[in-house]
Amino acid sequence: MKKLGFVTPWYGKNIPGGAEMELRGLVTHLHQAGVELEVLATCVERFASDWNRNFYREGLELVDEIPVRRFRVRRRDTVSFDLVNAKLMQKQPITKDEEEIYMREMVNSPALYEYIKDHRDEYGLFVFIPYMFGTTYYGILQCPEQAVLIPCFHNEAYIYLDIYKNAFEQMAGAVYLAQPECDLANQVFDLSSVEQAILGAGVDTDLTFDAARFRAKYQIDDPYLLYAGRKDVGKNIYTLIRYFCEFKRRHEGDPLKLVLIGGGDVEIPSEYREEILDLGFVDIQDKYDAYAGALTLCQPSLNESFSLVVMESWLCGRPVLVHGKCNVTKHFASEANAGLYFENYFEFEGCVEYFQNNAGIADAMGAQGRAFVLKNFSWETIVKKYTEFFEKVCDR
Repeated sequence: MKKLGFVTPWYGKNIPGGAEMELRGLVTHLHQAGVELEVLATCVERFASDWNRNFYREGLELVDEIPVRRFRVRRRDTVSFDLVNAKLMQKQPITKDEEEIYMREMVNSPALYEYIKDHRDEYGLFVFIPYMFGTTYYGILQCPEQAVLIPCFHNEAYIYLDIYKNAFEQMAGAVYLAQPECDLANQVFDLSSVEQAILGAGVDTDLTFDAARFRAKYQIDDPYLLYAGRKDVGKNIYTLIRYFCEFKRRHEGDPLKLVLIGGGDVEIPSEYREEILDLGFVDIQDKYDAYAGALTLCQPSLNESFSLVVMESWLCGRPVLVHGKCNVTKHFASEANAGLYFENYFEFEGCVEYFQNNAGIADAMGAQGRAFVLKNFSWETIVKKYTEFFEKVCDR
């Protein structure tokens, strides 16, 4: 198999984000397995940076032994883009012309697209991740018969833009992280001529954890629910806080706490600041220890394509509580038989009470979750599945 080119808007050691972390892990482990590859990225630093600013120097460099070839971005009309993007975020319809503005005025690098076009014979496949950026759309159009997409689709306004059909319906392959993501993709696009596979994402399974160590370090003696991840509205964290506060009102004297770990600022009602403990960023070992000590991890997000925190909680032996309107996390909880789900306050309350009153079953669910991750998402398994899929698409 010829060299693989992984195309992404930005690439670096410590960039947060699900797709960014998935790509770093995937290329690192494929490289260690002997697969020849490069990352093709712009010079932009990360998602939260100015997309007009070339932070990195253009050209080829090694990032933790991974060859990364960077290309300068062109300047954007940010005002026009923001006007269209605001409509999409508010789920308002937009015109065909506005779709073209959205795609043209987001992060883009004509030099990258020219490189793909001119050097396509040097690569077996170009693998694009994630779906919504100009680097993916315009990049695929340079090499559709060599293009594989790892989309990280969510059920959101962007996926329904007609402009994506130009690229996605003629590409060679698509890789999904979960069955619901595959189902969504095939509802929106005609992918009948695209080679598709549900391969999942890799998870570091060689971890240790100590619940007592976490409790001692942070002086938490009471039982607690755990939230792990970015604390913002998009992750539906305020629904969790609101439901927890209602639970405390209805269960006076219950010592249960809510522990939050991860970046971002969150507003906690003043009367519950002793009950909701925001620890901010913690180091990775503390995160694993926090999972192990929790009654359950609560992942309230409505839009996930995989959810690393769910997998990590299971690896640490604890069940999960997810939102019933997130098809992906609900699917994993059901498939692994390692979690419960809720769609309103009273279902949330019932799930928490179930875990409180059935410690043995909660432990068994956590063990089932751990076995599920080890079987399906260890890096050894993921590297084998992805390599076989890439070879299949190359042969085709």
